[in-house]
Amino acid sequence: MKIVIIGSVAAGTSVAAKARRNTEEAEIRIYDQDQDISYSICGIPYYIGEEVVELDQLTPRNAAWFKKRYNVDIFTQHRVTKINAENQTIEVENLQTGEKKLDAYDELILATGAKPIVPEAFLEHQLTKNIFQVRRIQDAVRIHEFIKHEKPKTAMIIGAGFIGLEMAEQLARIGIEVTIVQRNHQVLKQLDSDMAYRVQQELEKNQIHVLLNTTISQAVSQNGYVTELITNNGQSFVADLVILAAGVIPNTSLAQSAQIKVGASGAIEVNKKMQTSVPHIYAVGDVAESYSLITNKPMYRPLGSTANKMGRIAGDVVTGGTLEHRGILGTGIVRVFDLTIAHTGLTEADALIAEIETGILYNIKPNHADYLGGQELIIKALADKKTGRILGAQIIGKQGVDKRIDVLATAISFGGVAEDLFHLDLAYAPPFATTKDPILYTGMALDNAINMGRPLMTPTELIERQGNGERLQIIDTRSKKQYEKSKVEGAIHIPLAELREKQSELDKNILTITYCNKGVTGNAAQNLLLNKGFKDVYNLSGGNKMYQLIFDLAHKNK
Repeated sequence: MKIVIIGSVAAGTSVAAKARRNTEEAEIRIYDQDQDISYSICGIPYYIGEEVVELDQLTPRNAAWFKKRYNVDIFTQHRVTKINAENQTIEVENLQTGEKKLDAYDELILATGAKPIVPEAFLEHQLTKNIFQVRRIQDAVRIHEFIKHEKPKTAMIIGAGFIGLEMAEQLARIGIEVTIVQRNHQVLKQLDSDMAYRVQQELEKNQIHVLLNTTISQAVSQNGYVTELITNNGQSFVADLVILAAGVIPNTSLAQSAQIKVGASGAIEVNKKMQTSVPHIYAVGDVAESYSLITNKPMYRPLGSTANKMGRIAGDVVTGGTLEHRGILGTGIVRVFDLTIAHTGLTEADALIAEIETGILYNIKPNHADYLGGQELIIKALADKKTGRILGAQIIGKQGVDKRIDVLATAISFGGVAEDLFHLDLAYAPPFATTKDPILYTGMALDNAINMGRPLMTPTELIERQGNGERLQIIDTRSKKQYEKSKVEGAIHIPLAELREKQSELDKNILTITYCNKGVTGNAAQNLLLNKGFKDVYNLSGGNKMYQLIFDLAHKNK
C-alpha cells in the first residue's frame, strides 16, 4: 500500500507517524511546498518577542529525522498541482528545479492547511518590505530580521484574533508602540462582547491602541515600504511595521479542482473517519471541516491540537484502524499581558442562533485562597434551561484559567449538567484552590438558577429592562460606602444584615432584583426574600462589578 500525504505541518506528519506505528509494510511519502516541516505556527509570536530564544525550538524535526525515525519520505519544496482521482495519481512540481512528475497513490490525505486572509487594501502591497503575515517559519525569520535591522518604533496589526493579540503583546514587550485595527465591534470574536470588552481594557491598560469597527481602505507605498494607512473613516496612520492577522481560510483550491466536496463552513467536508466525498481521499487539519459536539452542526476552528487529532485518526483509518473523530468544542486559550483568556463550547450568541434557552452565570471568585494571594477569575458559564446541560464557558483571570477551562471542556464533552460540576471531587489545598472551587460554585449557582427556583438576571437583561421603563425593585445589599461609590441605576440600599427587618417595607409583588459586589450576598438576599413570600426575585449575576462593566460597554456602543 502506498500512502501519499500533501502537507507536512501538524496534521500531515501526524498521519504519517500513526500510519507507520500501525504498519511497517506501507510506503509513506509526504509532499510540501514549504521548506520546513512539523513546525509550531503558534510559537512564532513568542520568537518575535524573544521569549523563544532560538528559532530551532519551533522546528524540532526535519525531513531527515522523520526518515530515520519513521521511514517516511518527505519532499519539501514540492508542490502538488493536480489530483487525478480516477486513476489515483497526482502531479507534482519540484519548486527548486522546475521538474514535474506523476506519482500514484492508494490512499491520499490532504493536509494542505489554511491560508491567510489578505485584506483588499493590501493585495497589491504583499511584496513590500514592512508588511508581514504570521503563518510560516520563514515569516518568523523575516519579521525577526526586519525588527533587528530596521528597528521599527510603531506597528499596526490588522486583526484582533489569537495571533493578532499575541503579536500585539510580544511587539509591545520589545518596546514597539502597537495599534490594532479590527473590522468587528470587539476583539476576540470567539467570546461574547461583554467578556471581550474586559480583554480590550487589558490591551488599553498596556498602551495598545484598539480601533474597532475599522478597516484599512487604502495603503500607500513608497520605495518598497508602506508609508501611510488610511481607514474607512478617513483617519491616516503611519506604521513602521504592519502585521496582517485578519484570520485564515481553508486552502481548498487543490481539493475543489478534484471535485471534492466542500462543506458549509468553507472547509472540506469529511465524515468521522476523515474521508472526503471522493474514494481513497481524506482531509485533515486546517483544511478539513469538523462539527460541534453540542449542536452536531459543521464547525471550522483551525487549531494545532485538532489538526494533530485529525491526523492521527486518518493515519489509523488508512491502515485498517477503527478510530473516529468525535467533534470539537472549539476550546481555545490565549495570554494577553497579565490576563489569560479561555473559552469552550457555545457562547451566548451561539446559543441564541441555535435557539437554545440558556441560563447564564457570571461567577467572580479567586483561583485559590485569598490569604495566599489568590487572583480573581471571571467565569461566564451557560447551561440549557430545559436539561441543565452545560453548553459553554468563557474565563478571564491572571491564574488558574487553564485548568478550569479544561475541567469545563471535559464536563461538556461527556454531557455533564450543571449539578454535576458541584459534585466533582476536585483537588483542594489553599495554594491551588478554594474550598468551594470556582468550578463547584459555577455548577451550584447554575443548578440553583435552573432547577431550584433561584433565577439569575444578567446585567444585560437588567439594562434592557431599565431602558424599557419596566417597574423594578432593585436592592443593593452591600455596605453604605460601596453603595455610594458605585451602584446599579435606580437601586435602593438595604444591607443584608438589615433586610430581614426591613423587608416589610418592600412590595412583594414587584419584580425584585438583589445584588452585591459579585453575587454571593445577593444570592443570600434572594433566598431571604423568596422565603418571606416575595413573588419574583432574581439575583444579579456577577453583581455590581459585572453590571458596571457591561453598562460601560453599552454606553460606549451608543
